[in-house]
Formats: sequence, C-alpha cells, structure tokens
Amino acid sequence: MTQGDIIWLWDGGAPGFDPSIADQAQPSVKAFPVPGSRGAVVVCPGGGYVMKAAHEGDPIALMLNRAGVSAYVLDYRVAPYTYPWPIEDGLRAVRVVRSLGYEKVGILGFSAGGHLSCAVATLGDGGDSNSGDPVGRYASRPDAFAPCYAVVSLEMFRHQGSLNSLLGEHAGDDTLLSKLSADQNITSSTPPAFIWHTADDDVVPVQNSLMLASTLGDKGVPYELIVFPSGRHGLGLGEPGSDVAQWPALCQKWLIDLGFA
Repeated sequence: MTQGDIIWLWDGGAPGFDPSIADQAQPSVKAFPVPGSRGAVVVCPGGGYVMKAAHEGDPIALMLNRAGVSAYVLDYRVAPYTYPWPIEDGLRAVRVVRSLGYEKVGILGFSAGGHLSCAVATLGDGGDSNSGDPVGRYASRPDAFAPCYAVVSLEMFRHQGSLNSLLGEHAGDDTLLSKLSADQNITSSTPPAFIWHTADDDVVPVQNSLMLASTLGDKGVPYELIVFPSGRHGLGLGEPGSDVAQWPALCQKWLIDLGFA
C-alpha cells in the first residue's frame, strides 16, 4: 500500500448507497501509511455534514505521518445522506483500518468530523466474531479519539446546521439527539481523548469540549484538554506562529505516548 491509495469501505458497495446522488463516491479511506508504525488514525474532515474541508484531511494525515503514525483520511457520506450513514461510515472505517494489521487504531476529527469521531468512540463495538463479513469481526471501537473544535452535543450548545444535516426530518427526535450526544454516552470503557478548542469559537461553542472533558473525568477516562484563548472556527493545523499552531505537536506526543508510532 502506498500514499494516496483509496480503500473502499465495503466490497461490492456500501449499504444505503444511492448512485443517483451526485458528487458523492462510495465511502472510502485514503491511505497515508508509515512503514512499521504500530498505530493508525482515521482522519475525519469537518464541514457541517454537508461537505468535507480539504485542509482538515490530507494535511492532517501528513502531520501524523511526521510523528511516525499512519493515517487514513475518511471520505464519509454527507447530506442529503442522513443518519445512520455518516456514522456507519466512521464505524466501518475503524474496522477496515484495524483489519490492515495495526495494533492500535484511533480517530481524529474536526467540527462535524469531530462529532463523527465522538460518535464512533461512544457507539463503537468489539466486533462480531461470528460475522460472515471478515471486516465485521474487527472492533469499531477506537483505541483513542481526538475531537478538534468538535460538535459534541446535539442537545446543549449545539450546532444547529450540523444537527439538521445529520438528522434531516428526524432533527426533533429526542432519542436520537441523546444517542448522538457523546457527553451523554461516556462510560469507563470509552477510549482516552485528546481535545482542543478555542475559547471564542463563535460557530461551535467551547462548552462542547468542556462538557466532554468533564464527563470523561467523571467516568475515570484519561483525557488531555487544551483551550486556546482565541482563534476562529475551522483553523485546521493553525496559522503559523499562532497559539493554535501548537496543537499538532501536542497531539503527536500524545499519540506517541499511547504507542501509535
């Protein structure tokens, strides 16, 4: 496997895929492997569940590569696709990457992609050993997750646009709102998290990350939380020389310490 290779998440086509929907291919991951790395990270670009921001995809994978960590950029379904398909794509991506032989698989995402990473971390399972699909036998629960200026809750401090795009006509379904609010679904088995946000984010309020960190702490789950004093939403790697530009090195060290490199 070489950099840029595309791996389809389902052989023969994804469940629920509609070929009549323009400009959306079969869900896949784009490979950025590092020979000899013990771990890999699925990267989920943000975009409000209506698009996927390019600066939150390949450049993030290359940053992870510099730490000796393999990365796989997820091309997941967005509107007009609604729940469960974006979430199913995230869960499947973890299974597929794990099936490649890595000891550890994490997931990292931005904004709505951060919501996807949180959903995978809280809804993932240990795999089905009896599955007729070999990939289905691998765990979809990641070993670590890194939500970056993420939409965490669909209840409090929510981003209404992401909610509407993900749930469509079911945007008022209280059961789904709770199920897809990661802060409501943390348990002691939730994987460790690396969380960062800016205090003055005027698109996705920082309270999303604060609530997530607080609940992780209550459940005894290790986490690292960085809140930078200032920075617009959607900064990706951060502007050179800014405070926010410190986060990649901190995340790299966190992954190395967890044994991903």
